[in-house]
Amino acid sequence: MAQYTIGIRDLKAHLSSYLEKVQNGHTIIITSHGKPVAQLTPTREELMSRVKTLQEAGLIVWSGKKLKPAKPVTINKSKKLASEIYMEMQNESLY
Repeated sequence: MAQYTIGIRDLKAHLSSYLEKVQNGHTIIITSHGKPVAQLTPTREELMSRVKTLQEAGLIVWSGKKLKPAKPVTINKSKKLASEIYMEMQNESLY
């Protein structure tokens, strides 16, 4: 698709027409004093359609079920604060 480069003032004056161009798949580069500062691009396809595409390509395997939350790897069961443990670990690594 085509790419347009426009100034901020032009964007402000013709926002609706430029958004229509973006909806049709075009990319708009916005400039300030001739230097690019932003880019308007069409939104990506929805997440589930991307997941299906990856599944069909054989890049991922997913049953479709919700994932269970991961359990924390380490739990501090001592009476020390995590910051104290961190400081001790830092001091040990210095020697």
